Amino acid sequence: MDARLIAFIGMAALLTIAPGPDMALVLRNALLGGRRTVLPTAAGICSGVIAWGAASSLGVAALLAASAQLYEALKLAGAAYLVILGIVALREALHSHGADRAERSSPTRSRWGAYWQGLLNDLLNPKMGVFYVAFLPQFIAPGQPVFATSVMLASIHAGIGLTWLTTYGYCATRLADVFGSGRVRQALEATTGTVLVAFGLRLAADNA
Repeated sequence: MDARLIAFIGMAALLTIAPGPDMALVLRNALLGGRRTVLPTAAGICSGVIAWGAASSLGVAALLAASAQLYEALKLAGAAYLVILGIVALREALHSHGADRAERSSPTRSRWGAYWQGLLNDLLNPKMGVFYVAFLPQFIAPGQPVFATSVMLASIHAGIGLTWLTTYGYCATRLADVFGSGRVRQALEATTGTVLVAFGLRLAADNA
């Protein structure tokens, strides 16, 4: 296997397991929507990764990195999105109880809703675009087709992410089953909501 590819896989794995908004969203949906929403959420996140990989090779991500106004607009949209998701999780933790939880109608309980949440979570994060502009070219050898190689590398990153996030989410649902609908589960949901709000506020305040 090519040394560049090995290095990329190692870096992608480290980036994937680092705590961040993606893991917080998977945990949120696992707690609120159950096992059925874990894979769609992870798949949406990973679709966003592939989209950013393609965008970086086409120059869209470079345009984002060069335009302060565009970056700021996307950053604030992403921050608002995370804060809204966090507030919804906090509301569910404070006001849902036992049987009421199963009867509530929420986009989180829809597989497609979970998928779109995951996709938007990544597409509204301009850091992904800027990161890929700086990151992917280091692993593309001279003479390799830029677009095809960028998409391939992003797909590898997405595959690692899908495996990790799905495993993580399923473990979270198992933990939620153990705690049932008691106070511990509500505390987990409230903590997840708080973390999402914190990620959103941090993204909004980030000047990078």
